[in-house]
Amino acid sequence: VTVATAAVNRLSTGAEIRVTNPEQTRAVVLVNGGQARDVPGTWSATLEWLVRRLAPRLPELGFYEVKYRIKSWNRLDMCTEDALAALDAVTGSGTGASALVGFSMGGAVAIQTASHPSVETVIGLAPWIPDRLDLAGLRGKRFAVVHGALDRYLPGIPGVSPDNSRRGYERARQLGVRDADYTLLSGGLHGLAIRAPWGIAPLPRARRWLDLVAAELERVQSSG
Repeated sequence: VTVATAAVNRLSTGAEIRVTNPEQTRAVVLVNGGQARDVPGTWSATLEWLVRRLAPRLPELGFYEVKYRIKSWNRLDMCTEDALAALDAVTGSGTGASALVGFSMGGAVAIQTASHPSVETVIGLAPWIPDRLDLAGLRGKRFAVVHGALDRYLPGIPGVSPDNSRRGYERARQLGVRDADYTLLSGGLHGLAIRAPWGIAPLPRARRWLDLVAAELERVQSSG
């Protein structure tokens, strides 16, 4: 399968979007994690590693990676604006944005944008789900969480405790989100990959993460 990657495009907010498998009728919008300090957005190694493998496996889906203007959880509303701009751009081009994939802080971003009318599925990868976060936008959507069992915050090393995402998941269920699944991945860390001097290096259990995300997105592709 040939994987076509379009040029990086600028969104209405000033953020950027990178497209793989363009001009498909169904889409996956992927949003990155962040940190406390205000720093310029970057492409996510975890999401990039995923897209490179999912795009040929799921050729009927378009993949849209978002690079925020500022990637900071103290600018969550700004990151959410960037994600909404991506969804508007995707649907404005005639593609139905069917799924949101949020890694780490991107889990909170995806949940905050889940009420967009084009979104049918939200997939959280080691998602940060603050206890104060409004989850009402998940009602009527598919909500799937995958979290590494060994994930945790350590000084100087980003991470999200599985207890955090589990609380968020249970809170969503209590709000009436019925189509939902939570997978605690034995041996999994925070995400799937890191950026090394020689390229993107997968973390332990990356292939299992990949298979779980692919299974969710196969549902999206088959529903088109």
